[in-house]
Amino acid sequence: MARTTPQRRVDVERLFPELAPLRRDAIRLHPRAGSPSPAESSVGGPLLWPADEPWPLCPSTSHPGHWGQPGTEGPVPLVPVVQIHRRDVPQLGFPAGTDLLQVLWCPFIVDSCPEPTPQVLWRSSDAVGPVLDTAPSTVATAPGDSIPAPCVLHPEPVTDYPSSDMPEEVSDALSIRMQELKARTGLWYSYHLAEAPGIKLGGYPSWTQDPCWPDCPTCGRTMDHLLTVSSWEYDGVSGRTWLPLEDRDSETGEERRDTTGGRGAHSPAQVMFGDAGGVYIFECGSCPDRPVDHHWDCS
Repeated sequence: MARTTPQRRVDVERLFPELAPLRRDAIRLHPRAGSPSPAESSVGGPLLWPADEPWPLCPSTSHPGHWGQPGTEGPVPLVPVVQIHRRDVPQLGFPAGTDLLQVLWCPFIVDSCPEPTPQVLWRSSDAVGPVLDTAPSTVATAPGDSIPAPCVLHPEPVTDYPSSDMPEEVSDALSIRMQELKARTGLWYSYHLAEAPGIKLGGYPSWTQDPCWPDCPTCGRTMDHLLTVSSWEYDGVSGRTWLPLEDRDSETGEERRDTTGGRGAHSPAQVMFGDAGGVYIFECGSCPDRPVDHHWDCS
């Protein structure tokens, strides 16, 4: 089943034409619990990984304890975060000769890893050859909140507008009009009209705190936002705009509950970064070796 974000309740660029030059394309991945195969795009699913290629390990072999948990010494296998086949997300700018994006990270990425930079791989699926049957399990002491549960994807292109990343002069010019819109309609620009929350490719990061864009260590330019992995697909306020139509109760407008009372769209990957934060992954597409960096935050 496809997932469809409702049309914004107002025409953002008609009300705020200053935002038109700042729009960015994003792809909401809409993960939902499932059993993806290595041949499918997924969050937290098995990767199309060459059988003869060693599984990546965290560069650090010492991870201090955190929040009362013991420290971990020794190798820590990385965990799959996202796999994207180009056929599923043709809007993503794949490097020449590739049709597969794979992202992995250390499960101690939040607070407890001395070298936490995620691993981003662009591959040609035709060159993979025999596929690894089963990836190694990561260490038992790894925090489950940073290990995405297996999910199938329902990619959807959307348009992002900046909230925290809005230039100060634009924010000053729009402040009164945005306050008037909120008083008239109840729409908060940052919650209902700006960038999409949840797990997504491209667009603007859905920051929980102030923006923190890294600079490329090679060329010095601001890196490109590749991927946001948020704790929630939407919250109690933003769901008015960002809860997909297919997951809504036709009477209440809220998410339909499953037979156990659960909400499959709210936090399908079962991750939680601090207090409902996110991990933001960046890449420099201008440099041949495509350096990677990341930032995480929470409320």
